Amino acid sequence: MKQFLSIAFFLLCSNWAKSLAQTPARPNIIFLLTDDHRWDALGVMGNPIIQTPNLDALAKKGILFKNAYVTTAICCVSRASLLSGQYMSRHKINDFDTPFSPAALAQTYPLLLKKAGYTIGFIGKYGVGAKNQPSAEYDYWSCTTKTQPDYEVLNAEGKRIHDTDTISNAIQEFLGTLSSKSHSRPGPFCLSVSFKAPHELDGDPPTYVVQSRYKDLYSNVPIPQPLTADPAYWNRFPDFFRTDQNIARVRWKPLLSTPERHAETVRNYYRLITGVDEAVGKLVAQLKQLGLDQNTIIVFMGDNGFYLGEHGLEGKWYGHEESIRVPLIIYDPRLPASLRGVASTKIALNIDIAPTVLARAGVPIPASMQGIDLIGHTQEKKATRPDFFYEHTFMGSPRLPKVEGVVSQNLKYMTFIEHGYEELYDTAHDPHETTNLAQNPRYAHQLATMRKRYKTLKLAAQ
Repeated sequence: MKQFLSIAFFLLCSNWAKSLAQTPARPNIIFLLTDDHRWDALGVMGNPIIQTPNLDALAKKGILFKNAYVTTAICCVSRASLLSGQYMSRHKINDFDTPFSPAALAQTYPLLLKKAGYTIGFIGKYGVGAKNQPSAEYDYWSCTTKTQPDYEVLNAEGKRIHDTDTISNAIQEFLGTLSSKSHSRPGPFCLSVSFKAPHELDGDPPTYVVQSRYKDLYSNVPIPQPLTADPAYWNRFPDFFRTDQNIARVRWKPLLSTPERHAETVRNYYRLITGVDEAVGKLVAQLKQLGLDQNTIIVFMGDNGFYLGEHGLEGKWYGHEESIRVPLIIYDPRLPASLRGVASTKIALNIDIAPTVLARAGVPIPASMQGIDLIGHTQEKKATRPDFFYEHTFMGSPRLPKVEGVVSQNLKYMTFIEHGYEELYDTAHDPHETTNLAQNPRYAHQLATMRKRYKTLKLAAQ
């Protein structure tokens, strides 16, 4: 579905341009979101295989958050947190059908920016309340009503076009219309873009649909097996988890259960991300061509991570690094040189996106938001966030056992709340989470400390 309110849009642009001519220019903001994009699937994060030159370039000119996480690793819930700046425990959206209430929608970052005079657009997968989307609230809307968009659709000429290319074309249209010489340039704008890539195409079995020009990319590159792909790690899980009904195991079988399947799945996953990188390159080039590059902030993040065979799993949902850690880049051309090309090791979260965006625009951050302004905290050298609460309570056992916990700089505590099963990992010395220390008496003090912290953070998240 595509909606573009042309006449009203042009009138608003003209009026806003006149008023903005008398005030300091506020930045344009573009938020780019990928689907199921794990933290290490970027060249700049040390991946020696994947080709992401455009994203790498943004990171080298902006702030790269090397310890970025999501508070919940499932698409719809994480997206609600991104838009609202809230934990699921507060926004209460925990499935694919529930939309924001009108009052809650008004407090999402795009609508707060619109109230402050921004032109707002949304492209791609909205992902919150698929049957009741807020298209009328946006000046530009190019989204599917499906929970999971198709990877290939017919364009106006009847030719099949990949979703990543469809999104890239919509970005170019949005920017092109804003900068049309037929009217005064509007300002400012906030464009939110949500790629389907690198999410698999759901099905039985799931598949990866890549752009034809990338189908041979990485074909001759050896793909190493992850350390925890060894069956011993799957076999260590308790019986309630180690079942063929577990969705992460169901999807593992056709895609990752042999070295050959694993290699091809990883190659396709990387191909889709390289396709997104190409779209980012086109976006950056167009901003420069239009003279918008010096006043446009670009934020790039994944909505959650993804297991690629680690622990015998495929997907997300659970609390391991592969599932909950994501890429995050904030490029702001207005930042001082001391904050460009910075690699931050502070914990950053999906709930930080909304307050960070609002702060860059000079819009007050609602008290209901639970995240922080990442750039402000970096500039002011404020105390590092020591830990955060993780929650994933969609569905439940046996298909998706519910899990909550606490992630700190050095320790990770997870509890499967339906079963009372606990995990404790010393991530400082065991980054691959190979050894569960919850039953180790030497770690009884750390376990007790993390249990107490879990209760405190769980209450605070509400």
